[in-house]
Amino acid sequence: MLLHSLLSAYTGVIENADGDVESYLYPDVWTSYAKDGLSSVFLWCAVALAALLLVVGVLVKWKRTEIFKSYLTVAVAIAVGFSVAVIATMLSLEFMEMAEKEYLFDLVLYPSVVLGGCVVAGAVAVFVCYLFGEKPFRIAKLAALSAVGAALVAFLVCLGVYLGSGEGESNNGVTITVSENILLYVCAALLVALLLFIAFFFGRKDKKGFDTRSISYAAVCIAISFALSYIAPIHMPQGGSVTIASLLPLMIYSYMFGVKKGIFAGLIYGILQAVQDPWIIHPAQFLLDYPIAFAGIGAAGLFAKVKKLENLPQVQFALGAIVAGTLRYLAHILSGVFAFSEFAYHWTTGDPMNAWLYSLGYNSFVFIDLAIAIAVGILVFSSKSFVKQARKFNTEKTLPAQTPAVESAPADEPEEK
Repeated sequence: MLLHSLLSAYTGVIENADGDVESYLYPDVWTSYAKDGLSSVFLWCAVALAALLLVVGVLVKWKRTEIFKSYLTVAVAIAVGFSVAVIATMLSLEFMEMAEKEYLFDLVLYPSVVLGGCVVAGAVAVFVCYLFGEKPFRIAKLAALSAVGAALVAFLVCLGVYLGSGEGESNNGVTITVSENILLYVCAALLVALLLFIAFFFGRKDKKGFDTRSISYAAVCIAISFALSYIAPIHMPQGGSVTIASLLPLMIYSYMFGVKKGIFAGLIYGILQAVQDPWIIHPAQFLLDYPIAFAGIGAAGLFAKVKKLENLPQVQFALGAIVAGTLRYLAHILSGVFAFSEFAYHWTTGDPMNAWLYSLGYNSFVFIDLAIAIAVGILVFSSKSFVKQARKFNTEKTLPAQTPAVESAPADEPEEK
């Protein structure tokens, strides 16, 4: 019935049981209708799939412990497959809606697609080359990072050209003053400096470099988070939404591999979010609302190695998640104050209000989203076997100390005086 309604909306008619035209739906709202309908379908499919995998996992753990690890691999593969299907479907509808409403021009749309393709293709290539040895893996990793870097630079340049033309502001009905323009860049620079400090100071003991495992897990966590972000029961009018624990996979990744890799994964996820929910009117606003805001989620692993909390992994995760959510909230607040101040009015009376109060209130949806992720995360980190597996990824393997051998002089040679 849902599929029939979607197809009918696209063609513009709905036929009743007798074959007569019953009503007419406007074709130009088909994508919005399809996105809302499929979002509900994917929500219940995700809940059913999670419940099924959980029940089967409990049974396997209880009856066949020796194959539980293999089951986890299969379960992750199923989850990733479902995530890819959700992403492909919803992202296609997103692009159709952009074309209908002319939100973004080809100058931005195509480079973003190329960037996403480079990320996916690079992750696959790195994993495949790893199967053939260390040297092919290193070559593939360098090539993949170079391709993603080039695609990212091209995307940012095209985005800068688009926003520099002023169409970003005119298309969204706002005007950014000179002082707001300067403050946006200053705020973005300060938050970037803060994230770099967190990454290199608190992540100084993390494992260095990306190996095939960390790259593979990053791709999996980003994909699952991106798919879950489409399952959003609450959408905000000027961008943002409350999702079903969409940030949890990224937070778990940061806990497993450290804040350096976590911040990098969050940055990539933030760029993808800009394609999904494109409220882009200014270069610095783009950085604040997308790459910077979600790179802050990578700080979720901040307390993963705190020895005093070693027996309380739920507290380690929750504290890190709160810091991560606060960083995201701060980025959204600054963007709201200096880029979206013209939207600052009372929702009931329509009277103007203080931009800071408006931004603080509007972006409070972040804490609802955060609370859901923390609640689910605490349940996940209550599993001792999961915590044990999660902690082993970011632990340096050290060799036991050895006493250096003392070389003695040969018997036939005199000692030097």
